[in-house]
Amino acid sequence: MNIHVRHLDEATVQALKQRAARNGRSAEAEYRAILTAAAAEDADGFDWIAASDQIRAHTIGRPQTPSEVLVRESRDER
Repeated sequence: MNIHVRHLDEATVQALKQRAARNGRSAEAEYRAILTAAAAEDADGFDWIAASDQIRAHTIGRPQTPSEVLVRESRDER
C-alpha cells in the first residue's frame, strides 16, 4: 500500500531526514518505522477506565456542571 503525505513544511521534512540518517535508514524506511511504531502503540490499547479514574480522583470535591447545562449556555450565546 502507498501513502502520500502532502503539505509538510520543509523543517519537518529535514528533521525526518536527519532522524533517518541517525538511525542508519533511508527516509522512506524511517517513515515506515515511525508509522509502524505509532500503529503498534495504538493497537496496544489505552486504558480509558484507568485514565478516567485518575481524572475523577483529581476532581473529587470540586463542583461539577452537568453537560446539558454547558451545552445550553453555549447555544444561548450564539
